[in-house]
Amino acid sequence: MENIDGCHVMVRIVQTSACAACSVKGHCTSADTKEKLIDVYSPDAQRYGVGDSVWIVGQLSMGFQAVLLAFIVPFLIVVVALFALMALWGNELGASLVALALLAPYYGLLRLKRGALKRKFSFSIVPA
Repeated sequence: MENIDGCHVMVRIVQTSACAACSVKGHCTSADTKEKLIDVYSPDAQRYGVGDSVWIVGQLSMGFQAVLLAFIVPFLIVVVALFALMALWGNELGASLVALALLAPYYGLLRLKRGALKRKFSFSIVPA
């Protein structure tokens, strides 16, 4: 745990690829690790201390919803728009550019709704 402020806890996680644990990673360029900070709102945050090891727990449905919002919906937007615009215009280049341009408002909407998404995608912590 990195920081505790009331019910708000900042947890540092180290994300490693499968290669990072390999015994020959020093001879390979694909081994990587990344540190990330995760915000967790926990009503019992005061029972933990800075430096404690904890597990971050999320629901499986959150993963499915994240994949849906980040990959499946944008894919469907592009494919449906591409086929619809191709049927209307017949111009492949124009239809492709407009279909891709439709992703900007979608991701802009996700950006505007990040507060609601942050509440929806909430994690909890348990002692390690």
